[in-house]
Amino acid sequence: MDPEILDRYMEMAIREAELAFDAGEVPVGAIVVVNDRIIGRGHNRTEGLHDATAHAEMIALTAAFEQFGDWRLENCTLISTLEPCPMCAGAAMLSRIETIVYGAPDPKFGACGSIVDIPSESKFNHRINVISGVRAEQVAAMMKAFFQQIRQGKERIN
Repeated sequence: MDPEILDRYMEMAIREAELAFDAGEVPVGAIVVVNDRIIGRGHNRTEGLHDATAHAEMIALTAAFEQFGDWRLENCTLISTLEPCPMCAGAAMLSRIETIVYGAPDPKFGACGSIVDIPSESKFNHRINVISGVRAEQVAAMMKAFFQQIRQGKERIN
């Protein structure tokens, strides 16, 4: 995918992450794209929904299933501001996502190379191309600002 197009799509995912930030959620945003068209978008809602599975990627994938009309998202790209966790990387693999693009790595839960590498695990019957580091500094700065705010004791909005 063209770097200019990736940058444009990551900007849209960052806007989703800003919605999460404003709601007191960990600022992660995601979109699903096929044929230069967004078919799913989401941002973290775990706190607001009291649901550990309400990650940005899961919400974007669910929206994409509905829009695409199938659970198989072949030829689709999942773009996330943060490296997907094992649950989200696994859901992308089971959905037959072609490519995962992410901004900043996640050294605590990252499942696209940081801790484990689900997309390239040879024991699975599907592999996913991974592109990392798109607007990584901007995403990392947003994450840092969010956790700094939490540490300073500012109330979360739920």
